[in-house]
Amino acid sequence: MAWREKTAWITLLAMIATYGAYFSLISQAHMSPIAMLELFGGLTVALTICVIVATAVMAVLAGRDARGQPDERDRAVARRGASIAYYVLLVGVISVGVIMPFEEQGWGITNAALLVLVAAEAVRQIVVVASYRRSWHG
Repeated sequence: MAWREKTAWITLLAMIATYGAYFSLISQAHMSPIAMLELFGGLTVALTICVIVATAVMAVLAGRDARGQPDERDRAVARRGASIAYYVLLVGVISVGVIMPFEEQGWGITNAALLVLVAAEAVRQIVVVASYRRSWHG
């Protein structure tokens, strides 16, 4: 497995665990805005720590592979992931910013915007993983 595919897997799995917990908790319990922000901030810090620690452990185990510069394929895969994620983000932001204010208000819009950001990043990581799995070369 390529180094950048491994890091995409780590990030994707950590995002599913942390943000999945956040969105399931806020959908089930009525929380104050401060509690939601504290939960989101705490889970984001936990996500960051998990990804850093897991990536560092894998870098030690991988040796030279982790220190290598990205080649043309790595850059093409990264561009593809970012390009597709951009469209997910664009559609989501238009939905949240233009359509939702007519139907929703307050923290519903805020959490929908957070969900769009998380979904776009998850799509980016999924596209990276799928591109490496399917030997996509650009």
